[in-house]
Amino acid sequence: MDARRKRQRKLSYGSEAEVSSVEWRFISMTEQEEDLIFRMYRLVGDRWDLIAGRIPGRKAEEIERFWIMRHRA
Repeated sequence: MDARRKRQRKLSYGSEAEVSSVEWRFISMTEQEEDLIFRMYRLVGDRWDLIAGRIPGRKAEEIERFWIMRHRA
């Protein structure tokens, strides 16, 4: 196996995040939405579809992106 394939294989196993060429914009949430997201996350984990179903007008992708941006280590 050549070095390029090894490197690609190594990168594909260690990377769970999706790669996007689009710059992420900060997502503004109300204090109530933030509180609900935090509480729902503690209850159901990263089931973004379920959490988004409780917040009218929000998509699962928005909720997940907000969570990642807010809780980045």
